[in-house]
Amino acid sequence: MPESVSGARVLILTSNSGVEHDELIVPRDELRARGADVTHAAPKNEAVHTYRHDLEPAEAVQPDAALDDIDPSEFDLLVVPGGTVNADKLRTDTAAQQLARAMASAGRPIAAICHGPWLLIDAGLVAGKTLTSYHSVHTDISNAGGAWVDEPVVRCDHRGWLLITSRSPADLPDFVDAATEVLAGRGETSPA
Repeated sequence: MPESVSGARVLILTSNSGVEHDELIVPRDELRARGADVTHAAPKNEAVHTYRHDLEPAEAVQPDAALDDIDPSEFDLLVVPGGTVNADKLRTDTAAQQLARAMASAGRPIAAICHGPWLLIDAGLVAGKTLTSYHSVHTDISNAGGAWVDEPVVRCDHRGWLLITSRSPADLPDFVDAATEVLAGRGETSPA
C-alpha cells in the first residue's frame, strides 16, 4: 500500500493547452489518494486542454487556480507534466520560470516528466543536475549544462534542491512513488 503523505501540499503547473493527459491526471489523482493536498494551476483559470501522445485530444480539466494567484512558499513540491505544446508554452512563461526558481531557491523539490524539464532549462535550473526526460530533450539538457541519463526515474539533489525526473507516461508509477517518498520525508537522493 502506498505511503500516506497527509498534509503535504503539492502544486502541479501546466499551461492551458497541449498537456499530456496522464502526466497531469495520474500524479494529481494518485497524490490526492495518498493524502496530499494537490493544487493544479495554469496561467489562466480556464479549461486546460489535455492530449494523449501530443495528437489525440483528451478531456478538458479545470485548474484550481491561476498561476498569478499562487504563492510558491505554500507548497512542498512542484510537479511539471509534459506534453510538447504544454512544456513549450511554460518554458517561455516568465511567471512559471519565476515560480520554478522560487521553489528551487527555497530548497523545495521539483518533479518534472517528459518534456517538463524544458521549463527548468529556461529557468536556468539544470546546470550541474543529472536528470532524464523524453529522449528528444536530451540535447537541450546537455546544452544547458545538465547530464542526461536514460532511466525511469532520476533523483538529484545537487545545488541544494531535489529534482525528480522521468521520461514518459510509462514511467508514471516510478515518478509518483518517488514524489511520495520525498513528501513522506524518506526519499533518498543521488549526489550527482
